Amino acid sequence: MAIQFSRGCPYRCDFCNVTTLFGHKIRTKTSAQIIAELDGIRKLGWKESVFFVDDNFIAHRTYLKRELLPALISWRQEYGVTTKFYTECSINLADDAELMALMASAGFNQVFIGIETPDDNALQECGKHHNTSRDMLENIRRIQHAGIEVQGGFIVGFDTDSPSIFQKQIDFIQNSGIVTAMVGILQALPGTKLYERLKNEGRLLNHVSGDNADSNTNIVPKMDPTLLREGYREMMNHLYTPKHYYRRIRTLLQEYRPTQLRGSFRFSQFMAFVRSAVMLGVIGRERFHYWRMIAWTFIHRQRSLTLAITLAIYGHHFRKVCALHLKEPQQMGSGIS
Repeated sequence: MAIQFSRGCPYRCDFCNVTTLFGHKIRTKTSAQIIAELDGIRKLGWKESVFFVDDNFIAHRTYLKRELLPALISWRQEYGVTTKFYTECSINLADDAELMALMASAGFNQVFIGIETPDDNALQECGKHHNTSRDMLENIRRIQHAGIEVQGGFIVGFDTDSPSIFQKQIDFIQNSGIVTAMVGILQALPGTKLYERLKNEGRLLNHVSGDNADSNTNIVPKMDPTLLREGYREMMNHLYTPKHYYRRIRTLLQEYRPTQLRGSFRFSQFMAFVRSAVMLGVIGRERFHYWRMIAWTFIHRQRSLTLAITLAIYGHHFRKVCALHLKEPQQMGSGIS
C-alpha cells in the first residue's frame, strides 16, 4: 500500500528526472491529510507496510519533527497500530539522531537511499554532492543502529568509472549490510541534464527502457561496452549468490536495532515461514546458508527472526529476477543514434 507524501526534490543529480517532472519546489501534504488517509487504510483492515511516496522524505525536517512524526506516534498509540512505514530519503538522515529516533518511533523501519557509488569522482560528476566527503558506510550503520533498515540504489557506467568499480561496489555493498541492493547501469532519461549533455556529445542510443536494473543502457559509455556489460553481470551474480546474500543478511542483523516491539504473530507469517523452509531450506540450493542464518538469528537476534525470513524470501525473488535479466547478453551498441 502506498500514499503520496510530497513531490519535488531540492537536489540536482544530473541523471534524475524527478525535478524535470515535479520541479525543485517541494509540495507536502499536511499531517491532518496523512493521518486521515492512514485512518482510512486502517479502517479497511490493512495491516501490512505502507510506502510514503516521496523522493526525499526528510527534506522538510522542521515539519517532520514538530508536526507529522509526533502526530503519527500519537495515532499509533491511540489505535494500537503496528503497521510499518517505509520511504525514500538522502544519506544525510544519518546526521540527525533526533530525526532518526522520531522516525523509528513513528513506525518507519525501512528507507531507500540513492547511494549510487562509493567513488567520489563519479558522485561529483553526476552532481550528487551530498553523498561526498562523508563516511557512507558509517552513516549506513548509524541509520541501521537507529532501527531503520537501509535499502540502496547503486549505479555503474559513469564516465569516471574504470573496470575496478565493480569490485569497489561489491565490497561496499557487502560491508554495508545493505541486503536489498538495486544495482543498475546508468541510463540517460529525457529531460535530464545527463541526457542533454550526452545528446550534444553524440553518445545517445535509440532506446531507453527507464529500468536501470534491466542490464541495458542507452548511453555509449566511456568504458569499453563489453567490459561494462560483463562487469555488471559478474557483479550481480556475486551479490545475489546465496553465500554472499546471506552474509549481508547477517551483517544487517548484527547492526540493526529495531525500536518497535514485535506486533502480533499472524498466521500468514507462519505460512510464509513454512513455504520458505520447504522452498529454500529443503529444495533450494541455498539450504545450508538458509538454516545457518535461521539458527544464528534465533540464538542472537530473535526479535529480527521475521525480518530474516522475509529477506531470505526476497533473495529467492532477486535471484530469479537477476537470472531473467542477465540470461541473454544485452547489446550496448558502440554506434551513435
